[in-house]
Amino acid sequence: MDTSTHKFGTKNYLIVASMLFGLFFGAGNLIFPLHLGQLAGGHWVPAALGFLVTAVVLPLLAVLAIAMTHAEGVYDVGKPLGAWFALTFMVLIHATIGPLFGTPRTATVPFTVGVAPMLSKNMQHVGLLVFSALFFLAAFLFSYKESKITAAIGKVLNPLFLTLLAIVFFVGFLHPMGNAMTAAATADYQHASFMNGFLQGYNTMDALAGLAFGVTVVTAVRGFGLKKDSQIASVTAKSGVLATSLIGVVYLALIVLGAMSLSKFKLSADGGVAFNQVVTHYLGAAGHAFLAVLITITCLTTAIGLIAAFAQDFHKHFSRVSYKQWLAFMSFASFATANFGLDTIIQWSTPMLMFLYPFSMVLIVLSVTGRLFNYDRVVYAFAIGFTTLPALMDMVVSFPPVVSASAFGKAVADFQSAYLPFASMGLGWLVPAVVGLAFGLAVHFVRAHSQARNAAGLSEE
Repeated sequence: MDTSTHKFGTKNYLIVASMLFGLFFGAGNLIFPLHLGQLAGGHWVPAALGFLVTAVVLPLLAVLAIAMTHAEGVYDVGKPLGAWFALTFMVLIHATIGPLFGTPRTATVPFTVGVAPMLSKNMQHVGLLVFSALFFLAAFLFSYKESKITAAIGKVLNPLFLTLLAIVFFVGFLHPMGNAMTAAATADYQHASFMNGFLQGYNTMDALAGLAFGVTVVTAVRGFGLKKDSQIASVTAKSGVLATSLIGVVYLALIVLGAMSLSKFKLSADGGVAFNQVVTHYLGAAGHAFLAVLITITCLTTAIGLIAAFAQDFHKHFSRVSYKQWLAFMSFASFATANFGLDTIIQWSTPMLMFLYPFSMVLIVLSVTGRLFNYDRVVYAFAIGFTTLPALMDMVVSFPPVVSASAFGKAVADFQSAYLPFASMGLGWLVPAVVGLAFGLAVHFVRAHSQARNAAGLSEE
């Protein structure tokens, strides 16, 4: 172990872990697990296990992928396939979790849940305009100085959020609304609760965010004076384990809380409504204001991380535009997209998630296990190549009806169901990816064996 990382100190590890928690834990992380608990009811245990795979294990593996490959961002994770692929992948990831879908959602969720119920219908659009403008102005100011991001999130905003959330859990479990194990489950969760929970984890976008936040985390760790790649990797990995472990505990508590709420409330339209009902049940009229503050803080921490990561990565690869200029662009673009409304953002984000998640999962696995095959490009090429077409199909069939219900969309869906195992679960890419990985590894080891034999023959001569 590096002596410098040994001396890094528990306090500093906690600060970095707190920052990581704040970066990850945003809008979807609060509302999706609560709604999952309502959907799964008494089947919440297998649903929670599936959710934890994509919402905790994958983000942790993404952080470990950054750490183990000494990468500084999502670009480096895709680099074994060449600069053009890496750059394209980076742009798609940042566009999806950035100005197109993820970052705008950090403003629309707190508005929809906390502010909109207090406004009349004719004031909704104006209210969203004003709220999102103030929200992204705050995010811009907090992330303006890169060196201050760790302090803003790790030392102030995230501890405040955790304190407020702990109050909700304390009251909720001290006076439970009902028995989570006996709550009714929806039809989808009576027989396929694990897989539905697994797919619900996509909505958090955290596996994608884990790759994108790499540059922000590395910059933050360097801010503590660490220089060596091995030191930065060690601190990043340990802090990632701490952060994602705590996130997993919070998810479980939210899922159970959601399942218990069915004893008092009907299945809600979304997690935002469910959270509002739970908090109002326990805290009365003050509960709504409490919820508005709670959800705004957690969404703000994620917004800060997302726009900072976007600006850092884009400045690194398109350096003619400064970090602060990219920051301003990202903030304004997110503000503009936010004003299309939460429902529209979620509706159109799902297809991109269904397309990008398979690539992300395959690249994360390849990055974590890459030392076994020396990060051979041929292994990457086979695995990603076999994943591409099924991922495109998953994207087509998950589009809104204007695409998925068209003749083309139906033809793609029919092909999937006929030839791709697990397509009905949204995992049509899985078997092709495994087959591609197997082919790639076979080619790698056959070539390695051949090269070893040739080298041995030359030495004998």
